[in-house]
Amino acid sequence: MTVSSWWVAGVCFLAVVISAIVATIITRRKAIRKVAYMMDALEDGELNFRFKDSNRFNRTLNRIRSIFERQRQAHEQDSWTKLIRVLTHEIMNTVSPIASLSDALADSVDDQGHSELDLKAGLETISDSSKNLIKFVQTYRQLSGVAKPIKKAIDIQELMDKVIALNSEFIASSGAVCRYIPKDSDLMIYADESQISQILINLIKNALQAGAKNIEITGKMGMEDEVIIRVTNDGEPIPSSSQEQIFIPFYTTKREGSGIGLSISRQIMRNHNGTIELIRSDEDSTVFELIFR
Repeated sequence: MTVSSWWVAGVCFLAVVISAIVATIITRRKAIRKVAYMMDALEDGELNFRFKDSNRFNRTLNRIRSIFERQRQAHEQDSWTKLIRVLTHEIMNTVSPIASLSDALADSVDDQGHSELDLKAGLETISDSSKNLIKFVQTYRQLSGVAKPIKKAIDIQELMDKVIALNSEFIASSGAVCRYIPKDSDLMIYADESQISQILINLIKNALQAGAKNIEITGKMGMEDEVIIRVTNDGEPIPSSSQEQIFIPFYTTKREGSGIGLSISRQIMRNHNGTIELIRSDEDSTVFELIFR
């Protein structure tokens, strides 16, 4: 071969190599964009996407999506089952005594309208039970009617000052101390101030009812620029058997509790594209974590 022939062959070989490299880079960039799209969709809870089954990479992504879809369906089914069980339990607990007492009062009345039972007391009991059932239904309506958040920029320090001030009397009467400790300065979130305040007030109230004497709220920036707020208290821990149930509507470990505070809090955080989780609850401390993305 002549020099010119070697030169042409070398140029052609180099062109092929460059083309292969460019094709690889383009393919990798497309793959990265697909993965980023999928991750964004998974974080938003949107699983209605599907890539064309044109290659192994796309089929792998579709398989991952299917796994997440099955897990979500199983989780939703489990949540609905638990909710129905709680609703059934609460309604039956209220309706059964009403039915039983009504039958007893009816059977006790003779032909002259006299009864061996105290009709007034029985009717009062039925009335009280009916009012409790109405209250329960109203509570359920409150749970299912969380308003769409009206968001604005909020300074975390100012928000905490307001929340602690609103609870100062309850905190003082409980002999407790509540303080906010920023781990990063000038923290801001874009959120509905009244709804986030509702979450924090509920967590403080729960801590005080658990006998906490020290409540510490911290705020910091996460690795991905998310704002992380932790509410820590030294009150009585949540029983380990209840820790996976506390966000279920109407589930409560308190005698006077409605069981919707934490459920509403989770709905609010989801509406803010955030999360609220119980990080730990033991003899040392109980910690809830709120993440704003």
